[in-house]
Amino acid sequence: MADSISSFWGPVTSTTECCEKNYAYSSYIAEFYNTLSNIPTILLALIGLINAVAQRFEKRFSVLHVSNMTLAIGSMLYHATLQRVQQQSDETPMVWEMLLYMYILHSPDWHYRSTMPIFLFLYGALFAVVHSVVHFGIGFKVHYIILCLLCIPRMYKYYIYTQDASAKRLAKLYVATLVLGSLFWFVDRVFCKEISGFPVNPQGHALWHVFMGFNSYFANTFLMFCRAQQRGWSPKVVRLMGILPYVKIQKPKTQ
Repeated sequence: MADSISSFWGPVTSTTECCEKNYAYSSYIAEFYNTLSNIPTILLALIGLINAVAQRFEKRFSVLHVSNMTLAIGSMLYHATLQRVQQQSDETPMVWEMLLYMYILHSPDWHYRSTMPIFLFLYGALFAVVHSVVHFGIGFKVHYIILCLLCIPRMYKYYIYTQDASAKRLAKLYVATLVLGSLFWFVDRVFCKEISGFPVNPQGHALWHVFMGFNSYFANTFLMFCRAQQRGWSPKVVRLMGILPYVKIQKPKTQ
């Protein structure tokens, strides 16, 4: 939305803006709430990373948590500046993250183990190069949705084969946060004109960030549980300070 005060970063060059007044609180932060709302994602990913490293989960999960943090930091840069280059620092990690989820979901049953990571790495690198030159517009959103849809059947398979009630609850929280976050994103995107007339802006896009931070955390935790089951690590879902669920494992002494 239109600037309220002078901007440090200059004219807006990004191709997408949200329903938040630009530079309303600081000349250094274009979209204040959309920028700060990425902090929960970073904190949750940091908790997940500490858990993964402390219990010596496979490195793929450490990389996954780091990718969540990278995406959140890229999103902060984008919403703080509304510049085209920083927009790529938000959009490109979104694709990288989904490719990583595809690897984690499908790799246990992939017979040619070296081909999948090589293909996904090359695909991600090629996308980054092309995306830095070509603006996809709606094509980017369609591409991202397709990558998300490719993960859903495998996530559902993991869900139906998981008997643990606490793990299933993680999957349900993943779906619930995805639906709620998407709803806020949709309302902010489609009904911005009406929202602009409200006495208080509900900050739908910022709420999308918060819900998706929890969404990523629940997805990661559920996948860590499923993988630990596959490896015979006797996983169980426990709660940090009685609130935040995480996976605790007990590896056989031979591992």
